[in-house]
Amino acid sequence: MGKIGKPIISVSGVRGEIGVSLDIRVITQFAMAFGTFVGGRTVVIGTDSRTSSPMLRHAVLAGLFATGCHVIDVGLCPTPTILLMAKARRAQGSITITASHNPVAWNGIEFASASGNLLTQAERDELLHIYEAEDFALAPWNEQGILETHEAATRYHLEQILNSSWLELGLIRERGLKVAIDSGNGAGSVISPSLLRELGCRVVEINCVADGHFRRPAEPTPDALDELCKVVVTSGADIGFAHDGDADRLVAVTERGVPLTGEWTLAFVVDFILRKTKGDIVATVSTSRMLDDIAANYGVTLHRTKVGVGWVVEKMREVNAVIGGEGTGGVIYPDVHYTTDGITSIAAIVQYLAESDRTVTQIVENMPQYQMCRKKLEIPSQAVATHLVESVLRVYKEECGVETEPSLELTDGVKRVWSDRWVNIRKSGTEPVIRVFSEAPTSEAAERLCDETLETLTTLMKQIRY
Repeated sequence: MGKIGKPIISVSGVRGEIGVSLDIRVITQFAMAFGTFVGGRTVVIGTDSRTSSPMLRHAVLAGLFATGCHVIDVGLCPTPTILLMAKARRAQGSITITASHNPVAWNGIEFASASGNLLTQAERDELLHIYEAEDFALAPWNEQGILETHEAATRYHLEQILNSSWLELGLIRERGLKVAIDSGNGAGSVISPSLLRELGCRVVEINCVADGHFRRPAEPTPDALDELCKVVVTSGADIGFAHDGDADRLVAVTERGVPLTGEWTLAFVVDFILRKTKGDIVATVSTSRMLDDIAANYGVTLHRTKVGVGWVVEKMREVNAVIGGEGTGGVIYPDVHYTTDGITSIAAIVQYLAESDRTVTQIVENMPQYQMCRKKLEIPSQAVATHLVESVLRVYKEECGVETEPSLELTDGVKRVWSDRWVNIRKSGTEPVIRVFSEAPTSEAAERLCDETLETLTTLMKQIRY
């Protein structure tokens, strides 16, 4: 048997490629660590639709039972649904079996603490310490954990969305929108078409069988949505939606069949929510400067954080933000739950569209226009990634001593900022890559900035021994 490589352990949890970098024993040990972390009390678990999820489920159950946990299994559900159920059942923690937007061969587990709240930095450190020290609180034979199944999780999630204060069902139903939904054969395959029907929309389903055989990439980038774009046009849909594997993200397609990035999802929702209620907003350092313009338009403050839902949530709680999220298409609705929720985003954008006399294209044309470029550099290990980011920082610090622009922001990785553009370099927490995001007035300028940065990184990587 070949040697299994190391999984990626990050703020999101643990992820790896099945049979390549994810050893099932690691999953059981992390489950034992988590069971110890929550004191052997109640834990909600659920899975996405990947074919490897049943295997990971058994490994997780073994670790939780061994530490005496009462496990509530909600079955195949989107990640936001699982966390919402942990809140509803007042569980001491939850484990979601998913690799979210990663390719179909990948899987992993994500942790949340009491009532479905994402782990704080202190909690992540404590959990990792228990795992690394193998300091597991194993239960004796007569105090082993028990299993309870719960089958109404998606119904509960739908009810919470439908009760949102900003939702006007009568108006949406009167508008009679036609919506195409591509769930990518993931965990949103049932709940999202159901929501759209309850909103009174005419629904066209694409890849809405949750069999784990993804017929397009799990990450709903514009390049992955050719089928949805064609169906939107041929069916005469008013808008198209697409999820990632666990449905915590959502992206849109215009009525003309033009795919939009997740940046537009967050921009649409922020504009929609701020029309209803004024308050601070939170986004990551690599999210579009469209949000700066929207925040200025409504006279509110935009706070920026490290990349990662946990960081956004922590800042949202701190400043009592009314909305927040990432440019990936993940939006956080505090009135529903503090996690990215692609299902709630469907309702918000449908309501936004129903209230407008404009098409999606017209809404886009009336918003600030910037062009983004996203690229990545594959690296052999996280250690090399760390070394590479440190090296490029030294190079750019020397440049800053000579020129007035760009300025450097080090909230997450290295961000170089000019008056009309920026580029951010950071190591991924979920894949063995360095991500390079840039934004500029034109797509050519954004891509040029990305390519120049990648060229610098490639040159520096050649100088690293590994």
